[in-house]
Amino acid sequence: MPFRLDERGVYRCEEWDHLDWLEHGFGTRLSEGWLPEGESADLKQVHGAAIIRAGGPASRFCEGDALITDCQGLWVRIRTADCLPVLFVDERRRAVAAVHCGWRGVRLGLAATTVRRMGEEFGSAPAHLLAAIGPGIGPCCFAVGPEVASEFREVFPERGDLDRTTTLNLEEAVLRQLEQAGVARTRVSRAGLCTRCDGERFHSFRRDREFAGRMESGIRVKR
Repeated sequence: MPFRLDERGVYRCEEWDHLDWLEHGFGTRLSEGWLPEGESADLKQVHGAAIIRAGGPASRFCEGDALITDCQGLWVRIRTADCLPVLFVDERRRAVAAVHCGWRGVRLGLAATTVRRMGEEFGSAPAHLLAAIGPGIGPCCFAVGPEVASEFREVFPERGDLDRTTTLNLEEAVLRQLEQAGVARTRVSRAGLCTRCDGERFHSFRRDREFAGRMESGIRVKR
């Protein structure tokens, strides 16, 4: 697994270690408060498809599910408790993004839309983007009814069981959507860790319902 847990209880993508101008991490239930409050853009997450360009105080408390920025020193962060946290970095343009991908966001293609938006805002080419998918609910635990499964026929055209209760692999769905957007699988790092399975390290809404906490993931370009 190309992720390691540091002394703060934060997972980092080892394949990004060569980017000495970058800071990032995927929080766990052991790392509460690891992101500085005054140096980060925040979102009211609504399980939609809105992407916010962060760059000042006015953009710090918007409604949406993805944040993008090329501002040095500004963390963009999201909170999850089973949904997939997805981080992006443009190696050439030094732009970053943090994306909250629940099943609704995946159905809407939010990760792929973020790739396109980074191209519009920063001139980011998909071939120059790196992505990392942090801990989230795995296909082992993500059982859904036909009303949800049927929404993924376009993503999983080979499956004949989407008209009934079944399981979904959201990580694989995001991977396929990123490939279609021009980001090669070889440039996407995956934690492969299920939040519902591991109650010691992760919060999980499916497991703990209203008692579930939230984990913060974030990324920034250093000053």
